[in-house]
Amino acid sequence: MNEFQFRRAVREGVPLLIGLAGGTGSGKTYSAMLLARGLSGDKPFAVIDTEAGRAKHYADQFSFDHGDLGPPFRPAHYMDAIAAADKAGYPVIVVDSMSHEYNGDGGILDWHEEELTRMAPGEDWKRREAMTFAAWVKPKAEHKRLVSKLLQIRAHLILCFRAEEKIEIVKRDGKTEVIPKTHGAGFKGWIPVTEKNLPYELTTSLLLTADAPGIPKPIKLQEQHRAFFPLDKPISEQAGKSLAEWSRGGTAPEPRQRAEKPENRPGPNVDTDTGEMPRGEIVRPLWTHDELKQALTDSALTIKDLSPILGSEAARENYAELIDTWMFEHPGKRISDLIAAAIAHHTSPPAEPQPALLGAE
Repeated sequence: MNEFQFRRAVREGVPLLIGLAGGTGSGKTYSAMLLARGLSGDKPFAVIDTEAGRAKHYADQFSFDHGDLGPPFRPAHYMDAIAAADKAGYPVIVVDSMSHEYNGDGGILDWHEEELTRMAPGEDWKRREAMTFAAWVKPKAEHKRLVSKLLQIRAHLILCFRAEEKIEIVKRDGKTEVIPKTHGAGFKGWIPVTEKNLPYELTTSLLLTADAPGIPKPIKLQEQHRAFFPLDKPISEQAGKSLAEWSRGGTAPEPRQRAEKPENRPGPNVDTDTGEMPRGEIVRPLWTHDELKQALTDSALTIKDLSPILGSEAARENYAELIDTWMFEHPGKRISDLIAAAIAHHTSPPAEPQPALLGAE
């Protein structure tokens, strides 16, 4: 019997899984191409195109090999195409769009409906309602197999997702209001079209919007990857080159100066002669531990439940720093907003369609 062996961990040959989500005009596909070219160096990369050859619009600007993937957009069909590209030795594989696996023709939403019709034929609506969750068993199991296999691919993977502007109807003080839907990462309005947990399975997931094409808004962006994706500059080919070097074991670029943490921020305007603070000037922290503790108690959440929103696994040792970072990357947000985003993430129905009311790509 072979013994399981360990050796000192060295960062080398690390495959990356990057998700880019965006609507029309957000620069999603172009940004994916830039990253792919940077990651692949002087080798062509592969593009798996689910949108009738639209990726070929970029053929004059980028060197890549193209493959069409048509319906039905079952998870297994995606995996077959990705595995074929990986076996062919492409250093980078771009999938545009991964959203069809969720809501495309024959995707898991359609599959769920097919299963529901099979289990509850006719117009027995009570039975249909009773079988709704059971009808998710096969689609979700196949989706999980896809995710598991994605994590075994040796090439760098860039998954493009459509994003749709969503709203939700809520009642406040007895009045009905229409508000932008809050994404798990804390921003409002634009939601990636995919199974809700998939962006968090990837190395990095970013949202792009048409009002600032190519400029990333983090869905999941861990500390070791922040230097590659400045939040005030468009995603660049150089980001891909730097990521490729990092994945081979090289050093990451020096991170750009970020907004300072509370302990490093300039204090109030203290009189340098007397050392006195001007009257009426009060410094309020962005959040307090007591505020967080009360909010977690009221919502029946734990520190760990905040992990999908904070973009990293939150634990006793690091949660304060993660919350500080989240606060500074989401100006104006408070602990209540963080908790609301976590509740929205954990209570959203699994893989159910959400009303896309304001158009998308």
